[in-house]
Amino acid sequence: MPGLRGQTALTVTDADTAVALRSGEVPTLATPRLVALLEEATVSALDGCLGKGETSVGMRVHIDHLAPSAPGSLVDAEVVLEAVEGRRLTFAGTARVGDDVVAKATIVRVVVETDRFLDRVAGGAA
Repeated sequence: MPGLRGQTALTVTDADTAVALRSGEVPTLATPRLVALLEEATVSALDGCLGKGETSVGMRVHIDHLAPSAPGSLVDAEVVLEAVEGRRLTFAGTARVGDDVVAKATIVRVVVETDRFLDRVAGGAA
């Protein structure tokens, strides 16, 4: 499984900015939206690779948001599965606008049994 790749892209809109997501005061791509884009790429990488009744859930994200991206920018995100440790999957991610790297990330996802996971969620609901 190591070596699996996933890609996604986003044309930044006003709805993707730090102002819109209330994560800052500048009209540039918000870090939480960038995290979501990279996580989307991890899900894409795993498409069709997990067992029946399994899914993956996010566990940890470390991101270095290195440069701003204005509305109208096309952000390309790519991840590569670097390590599998039991149920933990560790991805390296990069986001670019053209040739410029705007973010680097390490993303850990955990493979779970979907029904069992949802039962735990429902059991914990108040």
